Amino acid sequence: MRVIFMGTPDFSVGTLEEIIKAGHEVVLVVSQPDKAVGRSKALKYTPVKECALAHGIEVYQPERVRDSACIEYLKSFHADIMIVVAFGQIIPKAVLDMPKYGCVNVHASLLPKYRGAAPIQWAVINGDPYTGVSTQRMDEGVDTGDIILEEKVEIRPDETGGSLFDRLAEVGAKLCVKTIEAIENGTAVYTPQDNSKATHTAKIHKELGSIEWKKSAKEIECLIRGLNPWPSAYTRLDGKTLKIWRANVLPDEGKATPGCIIKAEKGSFLVQTGNGVLELLEVQLEGKKRMTTEAFLNGYTVEAGTYFTRG
Repeated sequence: MRVIFMGTPDFSVGTLEEIIKAGHEVVLVVSQPDKAVGRSKALKYTPVKECALAHGIEVYQPERVRDSACIEYLKSFHADIMIVVAFGQIIPKAVLDMPKYGCVNVHASLLPKYRGAAPIQWAVINGDPYTGVSTQRMDEGVDTGDIILEEKVEIRPDETGGSLFDRLAEVGAKLCVKTIEAIENGTAVYTPQDNSKATHTAKIHKELGSIEWKKSAKEIECLIRGLNPWPSAYTRLDGKTLKIWRANVLPDEGKATPGCIIKAEKGSFLVQTGNGVLELLEVQLEGKKRMTTEAFLNGYTVEAGTYFTRG
């Protein structure tokens, strides 16, 4: 197979590596333009670009993949198939129809659930027992194409957005290679999605991490895990931002007002929520390092009855 690979972040790298390892000819890698970072504003390569260059593969970084010049350039490679993994731009019909076997997308959910952005984090935030990866033949909609293969993945009780990201990236890489093989040998089955069961997810913004203590302890604990490592869940203590990295749900409903710190001594840091009590296990105060609550309370006095406030 002559493959054009389209991807940008870390999540895409493993799939590119697996395609190369499987012996397919990756004739071009298309990635988002490099971004300026830090005070120096130096351009930083995308993770996919770094991987491609390490393998001696040409990299193309168009501002807009729908521009006619880009479309003509892609056409010149005569690809059998295009693989799209977290590329970051909408693919126009002219490109979707270009390869012999079309464009195949690797999506980190069991479609039609969680179409759109950030399906990994939302699966954890929503407390789902499982999620997975789907490969789909792309059409002009957002994640609406026919499903080719799927693999279900259990979400562990201590799963974070970061750990699930890594696991699904590995699953998706292998599933993509299986999908290419099925397409190549003519055994691929294309199953239309049930649009009536579709759900859509929004992008993750920093403000989403502001904890609403009126919610249940379970909802807040899921939010903490889902937003770990970015952008993190947080609250305000004495006018400072306190990030919460790990917590545990306690069944005790308590009688205090949500947001009230019930206990903060000898390594026990308990907060009342709208339903249940949340035990804080790992925190990070503004300007400080991430640490266990025991270490935090050894150096910072918190009085019972103090309230957390929203950031």
